[in-house]
Amino acid sequence: MTPGTLTATERRRLRELLHKKRLATKEQQAALGDVMNDIRDARTDTQADDEHDPEGPTMSSEWSRITGLQGEAEGELLEIDRALNRLDDGSFGVCARCGNPIGVERLKARPTTELCISCARLAESG
Repeated sequence: MTPGTLTATERRRLRELLHKKRLATKEQQAALGDVMNDIRDARTDTQADDEHDPEGPTMSSEWSRITGLQGEAEGELLEIDRALNRLDDGSFGVCARCGNPIGVERLKARPTTELCISCARLAESG
């Protein structure tokens, strides 16, 4: 096996992992959508006056929190789709910065990564 080349079995397993992550993220998005609908419904209820409830978060803060989580899920889906595209075009497992292979263990832990561990450390430090 050439350095930087994943075996067919590794590619298949990583593709399966990415598809599972994608499905889980889509399920999370659906659940967050349900929560947003509940908040929207509560906001239209004239009886709900949570802005003066000292016991918990306000609907506005909950709305903001859920909106943030939805944004994170959307970003994760984009990363997963980019990784799946790299699997299709043959660039998966190759560092986008230095062109060296990304270790299979790193890919298993972070299948959407585009950087080898060395480049990721450099990116984090500077």
